[in-house]
Amino acid sequence: MQTLEDRTRRLEVEREQERELAAADERSHIAREMHDIVAHSLSVIITQADGARYASEQDPEIARETLATISNTGRGSLREMRRLLGVLRNDGEASTRPLPTLADVPDLLDATRKSGLDIEFSSAGAPRRELPAGAELTAYRAIQEALTNVVKHAGPSARATVNLLWDGRGLNLHVTDNGRGAGALSTEDTGQGLRGMAERVALYDGHILAEPAAGGGFHVDVFIPYTED
Repeated sequence: MQTLEDRTRRLEVEREQERELAAADERSHIAREMHDIVAHSLSVIITQADGARYASEQDPEIARETLATISNTGRGSLREMRRLLGVLRNDGEASTRPLPTLADVPDLLDATRKSGLDIEFSSAGAPRRELPAGAELTAYRAIQEALTNVVKHAGPSARATVNLLWDGRGLNLHVTDNGRGAGALSTEDTGQGLRGMAERVALYDGHILAEPAAGGGFHVDVFIPYTED
């Protein structure tokens, strides 16, 4: 009887530990989501605010348009933050709007272009099979984080190129810029953004390389393989 009671208590402790680990993992996931949202939105807002300050002296109409972009970016970020905080509170009324996928990349690029960054986009090949929803979110966040770093670190008049290439093994993602590559972060640094990106990619058995380019600028290369049965 004592042995059965001990086993029951042990199983209950193990189940409680599993619940705590699952909750910690979810909090970590949400923390990364919140970082992505805040970092990207604030980078756009700061860049736009700087532009509005200068434009207000030369062209009030451009200043008004820039302030509208700041307002829209801030509102969108606030909505996402409220949704994620609602999840943390187990709020049953929190929004259940799907998280971004690769289909949302054009909207992300348009929003980032409003910061003044010139972005060229191309996509080649076709997926052999669908990526898991989490892997698509990871690819989206990788693009978002890479572009956020371009806005923050590449300097004035920077240009970025985003390439998606599907092959027989999976998705290859390349983000390059012509800015101050030596001044940007790499995955060897302690920055939460790129380190978090590497952790996300590793969850799907992918890999990432982020470093200054030999000819100047910076490049981020991500590969996410198909999930095979």
